[in-house]
Amino acid sequence: MALFHIRMDVRIPRDLDPVVRAETVAREKEYSQQLQQAGTWRHIWRIVGQYSNISVFDVASADELHEILWNLPLFPYMDIQIMPLTHHGSDIHPADSALSVSR
Repeated sequence: MALFHIRMDVRIPRDLDPVVRAETVAREKEYSQQLQQAGTWRHIWRIVGQYSNISVFDVASADELHEILWNLPLFPYMDIQIMPLTHHGSDIHPADSALSVSR
């Protein structure tokens, strides 16, 4: 498995139909929670004061991550930064670094 640190900045246009916005946000929440329950979307933290988050994904490959991100309902309105992660040799908590778990 591979870990990725993802920053997602959401920029929904102000003139987007409110019904479309609400439906899209609801679909995003449902999809993200399914990924969290599956163990794929390991962590999500809101960035204070912004419509942004920092997340950690645990996936089999960059291709799998690409597919997940492209299927986010809010993807068309996101700026995304991706950083692959690996274990650091000085980490005194190796079990915490190996976020991958059996699914």
